[in-house]
Amino acid sequence: MQVNYGSKRLTTGARYGLRDWMMQRLTAVVMLVFIAALLVQVLLISGPITYDAWAGIFAKQWMKFLTYISVVAMCWHTFAGMRDIYMDYIKPVSLRLALHVFTICWLIGCAGWAFQVLWRL
Repeated sequence: MQVNYGSKRLTTGARYGLRDWMMQRLTAVVMLVFIAALLVQVLLISGPITYDAWAGIFAKQWMKFLTYISVVAMCWHTFAGMRDIYMDYIKPVSLRLALHVFTICWLIGCAGWAFQVLWRL
């Protein structure tokens, strides 16, 4: 067992707590609800699925809200998984930090792009 004396901080693995486990399960349930709602909407469309039908699905305010919540949940879920991978397998702290920053920037960019596409419908 390592002992931390002084101001030097020990870097350890990912936090393996109930909160992280519950967060990933909750975000997975949110994404599952979104997929189920989308599947029901697609199955209710009669005939071929055209661009107008797709846009009609996402034009409803409740579907935009559910999509927004799902995108946030997916980003949170992805970050939690990537954080655990980085903490477990990337040992140099500077590389781990750079990967964390890159992941956060990438996910914010993807979420921003998704919201821009969604609200243009």
